[in-house]
This record gives sequence, C-alpha cells and structure tokens, in this order.
Amino acid sequence: MIWESWSAFWAMGGRGFFVWGSYGALLIAILAELIVLRGARKKALESVDEFPR
Repeated sequence: MIWESWSAFWAMGGRGFFVWGSYGALLIAILAELIVLRGARKKALESVDEFPR
C-alpha cells in the first residue's frame, strides 16, 4: 500500500481507529501476559527453594 502522506497512513482509509486500537489492545495483552508470567516464574522458583537439598 502506498499513502500520500503520514496523516493518510495514520487514518488507514478511515479505519485507523480500529487498526491502531487493535495494535494497542495486542500490546496491552502481551504486556499483561509478561507480567503474569514473571509472577508465576517467581512463585515457582520460590516454591522450589523451599525444598531441602
């Protein structure tokens, strides 16, 4: 696709809100997943450290 200007690129043919909103929702979901995974990993490592060797 070729756009005439940056504003046309951001508008995405009148669908810019949906396109950029979708990217934003994806970014939020990925960040939330990383935060949850980090917490789960920390909890798992703490539970492993509780066992005597």
